[in-house]
This record gives sequence, C-alpha cells and structure tokens, in this order.
Amino acid sequence: MTEPTNLPDGSARVRKARPEDLPRVAELAAEHAAYEKATPPAPGLADRLSTLLFGTPAPRLRCFVAELSGTGLIGYATCAPELSTWDGAEYLHMDCLFLENGHRGLGLGPQLVEAVRAEAEALGLTEIQWQTPPWNEGAIRFYDRLGATAKEKRRYTLRTGA
Repeated sequence: MTEPTNLPDGSARVRKARPEDLPRVAELAAEHAAYEKATPPAPGLADRLSTLLFGTPAPRLRCFVAELSGTGLIGYATCAPELSTWDGAEYLHMDCLFLENGHRGLGLGPQLVEAVRAEAEALGLTEIQWQTPPWNEGAIRFYDRLGATAKEKRRYTLRTGA
C-alpha cells in the first residue's frame, strides 16, 4: 500500500488489523457510531470482533487500520464477502470506513479503500459495495472522486428473537 503524498514518508500507513489492535478498533467503531448518530456498539465489541477476524480458519470479517506515527490508530475499514441474488455472484461489502475527525483529507481514506479493493481482488471478487447516510456529504464527495456510483436504496433492520 502506498504512503499518502501529503504526509512525511513513513508517518502513515494502512495495514491489516492485528489482535492487539481490537480495543482501539472498538473505540473507533464507537466514534463512528456517534458520528453517524447511531446506537453505540454493545460492550464486548473487541471480543466479538476477535472471533470474526481471527477465531476461525476462514475469517468472516476483514479489517484494515490506518496508523499515524506518534498517534496510533486513527481509522479503520471492515469488509466481508456477501451475495447478490440479482447478479448471481459474490461481492465484497465494505461495512465500515472511518477516519477520526482531524485526520481526514490526509490521503488515508483512499488507502483504506485500496486495501479493501486489494482484498476483493485477492478473493476473486469483481465488485465492492457499501452505503453511507445521505446527509454525509463529505463521504459522498469522497466516493464520487473515487469513481464510485451510487444506488438509491433505504436500509432496514429487523431484530430477531435470537
């Protein structure tokens, strides 16, 4: 993965998450939820992420982290393979992409997306899909600059009894 051009060499990088990163990833996920005005993650997120990322021979979830020298982890992206009935094919769903306030615009967002793209290619998947709230105009401009195309849909959730 390449370094951003507007930061000193070696001061920032994107890499795969390691088990010791998970407490900080859980903190970033809580910041992400607050940013999106969503319910915060339930306690124990780092343990649940550990199971999804490292607990099986074929992990269900992938996580990449943005790291700034002298600051630590400042962002993350998560993704997992999903299915499209209409396409009759798998794609990589980017569930989260988040950089802390004050660390956006440094070139790490494109690096996180590139890490997800590389993961899709490694899995033989030809498409990445994700969503963002319609009010998140900064993210929409960012995704448009990447050349992504938007699909207008509304996302619903339905709790189960499990």
